[in-house]
Amino acid sequence: MRDRFDIVLACDLAGGIGKDNALPWKLSTDLKYFRDLTTSTPVPNVLNAVVMGRKTWESLPPAARPLKGRINVVITRNPDYVMPEGHFAVDSLDAALDLLVQGPVDRVFVIGGAQIFDEALKHERLGFLYLTEIRAHFDCDTYLPDYRPFLQLMSCSEVMHENDIDFVFKVYQLNVPDYFDPQYLNLNT
Repeated sequence: MRDRFDIVLACDLAGGIGKDNALPWKLSTDLKYFRDLTTSTPVPNVLNAVVMGRKTWESLPPAARPLKGRINVVITRNPDYVMPEGHFAVDSLDAALDLLVQGPVDRVFVIGGAQIFDEALKHERLGFLYLTEIRAHFDCDTYLPDYRPFLQLMSCSEVMHENDIDFVFKVYQLNVPDYFDPQYLNLNT
């Protein structure tokens, strides 16, 4: 596992990330970007891992759980939470990172929800934030914590349009100048 983990998410212009434990928009381009980013590895027979809270896990359609081609790790307070074979439940982000460093994992991506994002944004091992910025306002009940104090913009794609929604893919880096390594930027645009 690399020394740092990354965050992947989408939010609207107000920082909204969800409504009733679901995404309030439908963007197949963003879902493909997410899948490609979180599954691609340069090393054969080595997977990436996705780390999420229990509510995010349970918001995935049953047919999509676990997310294929990735090790799924769920953060939950329930010590008896059952996960499919080869996937794990832990009680904290640090426990997830400790677990994943033991196995053949290339990259680790935190994928939600808001409480996990809040912890991840302040974590010393945060590397990049891959953000799909939805250029509209949606009726959301869950919001992304302010990431601007921690991160600086590294790249932004051209504006894309789908389902009457404009959006861009942005990559932010932890605000530590000597960490930047362009090989980890993956925009697929």
